[in-house]
Amino acid sequence: QVHLVESGGGLVQAGGSLRLSCVASGRTFSSYAMGWFRQAPGKEREFVAAMSRSGGFTNYLDSVKGRFTISRDNAQNTVYLQMNSLKPEDTAVYICAADLAPSFYLAPTLINTYDYWGQGTQVTVSS
Repeated sequence: QVHLVESGGGLVQAGGSLRLSCVASGRTFSSYAMGWFRQAPGKEREFVAAMSRSGGFTNYLDSVKGRFTISRDNAQNTVYLQMNSLKPEDTAVYICAADLAPSFYLAPTLINTYDYWGQGTQVTVSS
């Protein structure tokens, strides 16, 4: 069983930045591709960013490209999401997820690909 705990959310003005962290435990972190998703009230959970288990491949939601960066530190069992130039429409609960990836090169974008989920951290962007 893999447990994921997010932190780093908060309230920020439009144009500001936040860095989210997700710490994993229970299994070798490097065996998993990692992803970030978000869910706003009344909306479906959507993909935001993902990184392959190798760290060499990433995918991003089009609307966050150039603003958000996913990274990982396997020694610390942690994945990060650096969020810059935040917009009010980025407001959501941000949730990290882990996938037992079949290769070093996959960074999945589909919700049902992922095996484990955290509880989420709230990000609120004011205008």
